[in-house]
Amino acid sequence: MRPELTRRTVLGMIAGSAAATVTGVSGGTAHAAVPASPGVTYTNTIAEQRADPHIFKHTDGFYYFTATVPAYDRIVLRRATTIQGLTSAAETTIWTKHATGEMGAHIWAPEIHFIDGKWYIYFAAGAANDIWRIRPYVLECTAANPITGPWTEKGRIALPLDTFSLDATTFAVNGTRYLSWAQNDPAVGRGTNIYIARMSSPWTITGTPVMISRPTASWETAGGETVNEGPAVIQRGGKVFMTFSASATDANYCMGLLTASASADLLSASSWAKTGNPVFASNVATSQYGPGHNQFTVSEDGKSDILVYHDRSYRDISGAPLNDPNRRTRVQKIYWKADGTPDFGIPVADGLTPIRLSSYNFPDRFIRHWEYRARIEPNVSPLADSQFRVVTGLAGSGTVSLESANFPGYFLRHKNYEVWVEKNDGTSLFAGDASFTARAGLSDSAGVSYESYNLPGRYIRHYDYLLRVQALSTATDRADATFYTQ
Repeated sequence: MRPELTRRTVLGMIAGSAAATVTGVSGGTAHAAVPASPGVTYTNTIAEQRADPHIFKHTDGFYYFTATVPAYDRIVLRRATTIQGLTSAAETTIWTKHATGEMGAHIWAPEIHFIDGKWYIYFAAGAANDIWRIRPYVLECTAANPITGPWTEKGRIALPLDTFSLDATTFAVNGTRYLSWAQNDPAVGRGTNIYIARMSSPWTITGTPVMISRPTASWETAGGETVNEGPAVIQRGGKVFMTFSASATDANYCMGLLTASASADLLSASSWAKTGNPVFASNVATSQYGPGHNQFTVSEDGKSDILVYHDRSYRDISGAPLNDPNRRTRVQKIYWKADGTPDFGIPVADGLTPIRLSSYNFPDRFIRHWEYRARIEPNVSPLADSQFRVVTGLAGSGTVSLESANFPGYFLRHKNYEVWVEKNDGTSLFAGDASFTARAGLSDSAGVSYESYNLPGRYIRHYDYLLRVQALSTATDRADATFYTQ
């Protein structure tokens, strides 16, 4: 660990922090506004046996959800006013594969978009007599409600190269609409690459497509497959971030990232930079395998970006991965690094998604564990060291416990008045030490303070950046014991 100044030396320095907006001084301590992106949680899984998910938040107040079904024979839609509500929402089949000819097999990866006042679904399909002749197609609906309205076929998206092609997605940057997709080019080699082209209509590209990514790294070619597919775009801070999925559709499946400036020529391959390693991959500790084929949506309050993806809860698959029906739809919050790039963290465990806790008076610092000691620190890497699930307290009685996201079964607990992350040993002592009463923030009621269950009157607070449980008497003490959920 790097040496650090003591908190007393740097107490006044936070006023110059670029990480947060300072709004006032209390007891000599500068502090930040309530975070622009407050904590938001969901309970996974959102939908069982639904792969390649796409969730779109519309201006009518509904989320619209579509995904690949295991039979690969139809396109389904659900809607709800919350992301969690999609789990129990009724599902409607809005289109079924053809009995003969094109669009007759392998109905894959539908996406729903709203463009110029109309609904569009992009999907891939094979032919009834040639199931691997996969190509991209488009449906259109002019009704306000795409679940009850009629859909018409706009046909196949005509690509200059008539080869295996799938996973079309559309997005607009600075008023120009683009299509991106995955395709095989025999001249390049086996597998699929990522391409981009401008669009002249929601079902027509114009100009010459450009290949912006091909699978060359070991993490893009694992499991005997050479794959870049499933592009998805999110924009922030003048940057265009395109995620994609790589490798075989088993536990090797993972997400990569391409980045371009929004002001660059997106049709130039040199405008796109590929991150050298996967940004989202299988995690043994959380029992999540093969995460990928993602999309993006936003939280109900519009303040948090949400990653939508599929994975499996087990590593070993019997038979071909595409014949295994148990990829399921999941969501979790995306965080943004100080340099403006997305941090996806790890695919979190099933159940409640975790949150982060930022310091009230050191707003660029988050509670994290480091060699099992709890502390506050900026620029936490890996992200999951600063993520905790707020679960029912191990001691009950209206308390909560804070479970580590990347060490499931490990909890924040106090020991000799210090706070550590340790594995639950099942004893009543541990349960008491790891249980806290969540109070309104002692320095700001919009925040939260955690009072020890078995040492009442003592709160989790930071001192010299380390977490302790202590009695509080001054305004600085109370500020040190106040955190914001993010």
